[in-house]
Amino acid sequence: MTRLVRGADGRMWTVHSRIEWRNPVLSDDFEHDVSGGALPGIMMAGLLLVMTVVLIAWTPEQVVVPAWLILALIFLFLFFPVRWALRRPHTLVAESKATADELPPERWIGQVRGPLAVRQEASRVARTIEMHSLPDVEGPLQPVD
Repeated sequence: MTRLVRGADGRMWTVHSRIEWRNPVLSDDFEHDVSGGALPGIMMAGLLLVMTVVLIAWTPEQVVVPAWLILALIFLFLFFPVRWALRRPHTLVAESKATADELPPERWIGQVRGPLAVRQEASRVARTIEMHSLPDVEGPLQPVD
């Protein structure tokens, strides 16, 4: 998502976001960030698949499984992957270029979680730039040198 916004001082700002598939590393979290990568998740999914196949293969033919139970199990198994995908952090960036009036270029960066929150925050940043020529200091965006 990219938006072009004209600030009150006449500068053109570009407000855009991108999804981050890995959580950003913070200095406070360094000691606790010992993730094993994707291998544990792949192993758990494989184990779940094997257990499901064994359960289906050993089920007697006389057992009648209602369709709503199968649908409920599918929703249960998809809950956490969908939640993970919707809670990914997005990097929101607002940047301007230098102008002939000797206004310096600026770049503001911040993190927002969730696609709806990113849309709302990008709209809020665009309105603030139109009114005050800068993003709000109280928001998630902070100036970067």
